[in-house]
Amino acid sequence: MAGKKVILFGTGDFARVASVYLAKDSPHEVVGFTTHRQYITEPTVLGKPIWPFEELPQTHSPKDYSMFVAVGFSKVNKARAEVYHTCKNLGYELISYINSRAVHWGEFEIGDNCFVFENNVIQPFVRIGNNVVLWSGNHIGHDATIGDHCFISSHVVISGNAKVGPYCFLGVNSTLRDGITVGQESVIGAGVLLLKDAPPQSVYRGQATEPSTIPSTRLKAI
Repeated sequence: MAGKKVILFGTGDFARVASVYLAKDSPHEVVGFTTHRQYITEPTVLGKPIWPFEELPQTHSPKDYSMFVAVGFSKVNKARAEVYHTCKNLGYELISYINSRAVHWGEFEIGDNCFVFENNVIQPFVRIGNNVVLWSGNHIGHDATIGDHCFISSHVVISGNAKVGPYCFLGVNSTLRDGITVGQESVIGAGVLLLKDAPPQSVYRGQATEPSTIPSTRLKAI
């Protein structure tokens, strides 16, 4: 596949990480970064220039450059979705990236502006919408559906035939049983085991482990 000249929207951690992955594991060339002028505090990121987004269509035409919106899950993914739609309306093609060490069999659908990190397992007949992030090490079971503008963090299990609505966030080590539906704009916290449908805008919080009252100096078996 022929590579494209890509501009990353964002200057934070996600954008920096995405730049490295695209440089080392894709045919694309990251030529620089962009964000709104008011958030530019340095002239470069990783040695590449930062251009004001307000001027980007004049300085870097959509005819010559593609983009990837590397924004996290702020405001239940709505911050990333807003930029996504703005870039689309300006005429930019938004690339998707699937890491070469992700496991899949080609029998799945994926939209634009998606980023799939290493060690994801995507089984056949999965449907992934637009503007979805799959961080490292997730299991996406057969026939599962992930809606637009979702952020799936690491080591999440989405079992077969489960449906995740748009604008959802799934925390580290969360698990969805097979066949259930998670309503849109829901937040499933780290370590949550979800065994039944979740209504839209649900919040499920994981239970944090409390420290023992016994200090480590009194442990004799370790």
